Amino acid sequence: MDIVGFLKSQFVFHLLICYIFIATGLIVNFIQLFTLLILPVNKNLYRKINCRLSYCISSQLVMLLEWWSGTDCTLYTDLQSLNKYGKESAIVILNHNFEIDFLCGWNFCEKFGMLGFLIHCEGTRFTEKKHEISMQVAEAKGLPKLKYHLLPRTKGFAITVQCLRNVVAAVYDSTLNFRNNENPTLLGILNGKKYHADLYVRRIPLEEVPEDEQECGIWLHKLYQEKDAFQEQYYKTGTFSGIPFVRPRSWCTLLNWLFWAILLMYPLFNLLVNMFISGSYLTLAIFASLIIVASVVVRWMIGMTEINKGSTYGNNDCK
Repeated sequence: MDIVGFLKSQFVFHLLICYIFIATGLIVNFIQLFTLLILPVNKNLYRKINCRLSYCISSQLVMLLEWWSGTDCTLYTDLQSLNKYGKESAIVILNHNFEIDFLCGWNFCEKFGMLGFLIHCEGTRFTEKKHEISMQVAEAKGLPKLKYHLLPRTKGFAITVQCLRNVVAAVYDSTLNFRNNENPTLLGILNGKKYHADLYVRRIPLEEVPEDEQECGIWLHKLYQEKDAFQEQYYKTGTFSGIPFVRPRSWCTLLNWLFWAILLMYPLFNLLVNMFISGSYLTLAIFASLIIVASVVVRWMIGMTEINKGSTYGNNDCK
């Protein structure tokens, strides 16, 4: 292992990354409280400010994917759709099969300046148990069975479409997979492990999505049958249809992270220096205790992203 790879795997760096992420979130949330004063006066300005503030947090995770782990994300689409990405508002639908699929979805959205639209219609992440239950529901309701996805939750999607009918121009149907049967994890990303993601995106004009809730649900089920076919094709051929595009890494995510790292590391460094200069055993003991607690919390947070320890939502649908 090279020296850079060795350093990336050290837990002390994971603690620092989590410290910057959590501290940024707390500061941003505190600022967002004051933006509530703008809400009664100008809703659009309030939304724009909060969108920018949220970017400060979410883009840090995108930075980990792109710059820390160096994961490659190849986009498969057509030229006509590619020319529209980033120039319109859209609802992005992404399958939910992997621990870091939301990061790859954010990566796609961030590159096109639309890091704020993104839903998982399945409602929960894919597991064999949830898939078995979901297909029992499909059989009971007379719906076609899916091989690589759970049944989509139609009501939430239909309401989203109804509310955004005059706001967004299209639905971006996105299907994600990883090469060489890779099983990506957030812990692997923190350790600097590189993955190879393939993302197939097709643009569907919103006028093609039915307005009626029941018809919209039928349309969504048909969409997921097509997504299943795309996954089947990928497992057989190792690629998606469409033209592959690899966009350069975003400097914005790196600069955003560096800004917060410099801002937050300075007071932490001063605190550590003063602690060791004081030489107080009580102070050092408290600091050591905080490190232990932080380590447990960080491991717990990472564990929550693991598929085998994730949400049980979807396990009791038959009942």
